[in-house]
Amino acid sequence: MSTTNNTNRSAFIIVTTLFFMWGFITVLVDALIPRLKEVFELSYFEAGLVQFAFFTAYAVFSIPGGKIISKIGYKKGVVIGLLTMGLGCFLFYPAADFRIFGIFLLAMFVLAGGITILQVAANPYVAALGPESSASSRLNLSQAFNSLGTFIAPLVSAAFILSSSVLSSKEVSNLSSSEQEAYYVAEAAAVQSPFLILAGVIILLAIIFAIIKLPKILEGDEDKNGSYKIALKTRHLMLGAVGIFVYVGAEVTIGSYMVNYFLTLDIVELIRNSGFMPGLAELLSGTGIDQATPAQLAGSFVALYWGGAMVGRFIGSGLQLIIKPSKLLALYGLINVGLLIVTMNSSGLFAVWTVLCIGLFNSIMFPTIFTLAIRKLGKHTAQGSGILCTAIVGGAFIPPLFGFFADTWTLQAAFIVPILCYLYISWYAKFGSEAPVIPSPES
Repeated sequence: MSTTNNTNRSAFIIVTTLFFMWGFITVLVDALIPRLKEVFELSYFEAGLVQFAFFTAYAVFSIPGGKIISKIGYKKGVVIGLLTMGLGCFLFYPAADFRIFGIFLLAMFVLAGGITILQVAANPYVAALGPESSASSRLNLSQAFNSLGTFIAPLVSAAFILSSSVLSSKEVSNLSSSEQEAYYVAEAAAVQSPFLILAGVIILLAIIFAIIKLPKILEGDEDKNGSYKIALKTRHLMLGAVGIFVYVGAEVTIGSYMVNYFLTLDIVELIRNSGFMPGLAELLSGTGIDQATPAQLAGSFVALYWGGAMVGRFIGSGLQLIIKPSKLLALYGLINVGLLIVTMNSSGLFAVWTVLCIGLFNSIMFPTIFTLAIRKLGKHTAQGSGILCTAIVGGAFIPPLFGFFADTWTLQAAFIVPILCYLYISWYAKFGSEAPVIPSPES
């Protein structure tokens, strides 16, 4: 028993490194939205297509990923996912070099495809590394390191991607030919360098995972008999898939448009007029407020949103050992509804801090919904994971919907979209997450 526990603990630590990596990359993509919006002079709706391209990959790759993993195993699935991610990162080089929006979208789609396969493999693997009663706590702990990646990513993006001002097409046309060439080279380098480094790190991880030994869990002949037909008949799984859809959509929407939201609140002046904010802004951005661009300052504060999720997951991992996960999930959903209502009806720093606090209560939502939804699936777990990861496509549809309402009304008024998402999550936790007996093949 002791040997098994030690093996599971080592496997848990190794696999958790992947959670950090895909969290970091996912939020680094968020930082491209305000940048691409300026470079290509996009509307809020068009900027939302960045997340559409990224999260559509979950709809395309999740179910095929579940089928592949049920046949080749979770370890090989991780390696395939990492190699696909590396290819996606490499594609950012020509995308930035040619400055073609469509190539950026393709690079994001391929990158997200790799992350999708990785999630289909890693989430149920971590959940199975121990007793079912502590599965939610265990996955929350792994997701806490995912949040560590999302916390660090805005700081990296503020330093490399958002650190310089973007010129309009009119301003560029007024430059000399040599100045235009130098400007385009600098713009490309701001995006190329971080993603080339990431590509190298990801491929190194793929090699390491191909070599190391991991315990075989949920792998074998009995797991090759899993069925999507049976999984799709499972009520708590399918309602959980809707929960994942709306949660990811809400989380990504708020993170993606937070820079733009802070700019509408004139965050630079708010920082200047607050006693402690200038020091905090310099700490987060790594530069003085007079040297930083408005987007860089706003982007650095997004780190607090993702940092709140990180802290909340560490706390939530412990809380769920003493509080029923479904009860904690329902409470957190209602708290986020309250925070959004407050930020919609306020201004200044109060509006800034209330929306940042949402990250703290987002913390347990994905891993808790996931573990509630795959309970009692048995040999159908890989298929259930594929269905749940398909639902991450909510990050493709809800941000453009939010952008549409932001264009039509205001950014603050558009927060009604994530409010509805969090209301559903609370309903699922209270009424939709009970796991009945899985239907038989004959039913």
